Amino acid sequence: MAGAPSIRTRTSIEDASERSVGSNFGSSSRAAGQAVKRVSHALAALEFFDAVNLDPWIYAALFFAGLGAGFVDAVAGGGGLIAVPMLLWAGLTPQVALGTNKLQSSCGTALAAWHYGRAGLLRWRSLKASLLITFVAALLGARAVSLLDPGLLRACIPPVLIGLAIWFWLQPKLGLEPRPPRMHANSFAWLTGTVLGFYDGFFGPGTGSFWMIACVLLLGLDLPSATGHTKAMNLASNLAALAIFVLTNQVRYDVGLVMIAGQLIGARLGAGLVIARGATFIRPIFLTVVLALAARLIWLNLRA
Repeated sequence: MAGAPSIRTRTSIEDASERSVGSNFGSSSRAAGQAVKRVSHALAALEFFDAVNLDPWIYAALFFAGLGAGFVDAVAGGGGLIAVPMLLWAGLTPQVALGTNKLQSSCGTALAAWHYGRAGLLRWRSLKASLLITFVAALLGARAVSLLDPGLLRACIPPVLIGLAIWFWLQPKLGLEPRPPRMHANSFAWLTGTVLGFYDGFFGPGTGSFWMIACVLLLGLDLPSATGHTKAMNLASNLAALAIFVLTNQVRYDVGLVMIAGQLIGARLGAGLVIARGATFIRPIFLTVVLALAARLIWLNLRA
């Protein structure tokens, strides 16, 4: 017989209603907490941008710095010699300067590598293993920064770079023409991808120079092909480092976009000249960049 709900039934309905309200309240609280967190991050970002408010002429200077860095990087690496000091001069903190440099240099490196690929100086399919190994090793190197002291590398790398420059200068025909490889491609991928990928993530300066020398000596590539190969490997390690800088909010995107505009122009010009003029164009710029990197590291060591 139908009738009013029993006392037990009414009690069950009331308990279910209370649980539903409590659940909805908990979900709303969590959603509200997440919204507050997002707003606080946005406000922190705005405070950062206000703290480093750049004048238009500084943006213009950074554009041309990106152009110069993109050109040098596309030819012989070492564009950070131009970009990072300019970012520090603009008022960015060291970590944000490094993160922003990775953003803009990654774009220029990607464009240069694309042009080298179109010109037949590198084959992306044959580099899959090297790219993956380099990317993972660079992530591990970036992680190791907080665990190990790079001071020893900072002291050791300048003499190595100077020695490489002298040896390269004394070998005027090195890299002018392809030679038989001294190492199998898979062995080369594991050796150089692990060592240089980790080094780039952990410390960085001179990575492009080491890649070019390794490609010429171990793979028997000429300088234009070694430059193309180096750009692909640099792109892998740059993207790994950039991912970490992005996750830790160490990138200034407005500055990065301005420098990217310059980077793309510089990278296009540099890659075009490498493709058109070949090894004789690369060689003097490569030697200059290697010596400039060594000089900068020595200067930083003396300041420390």
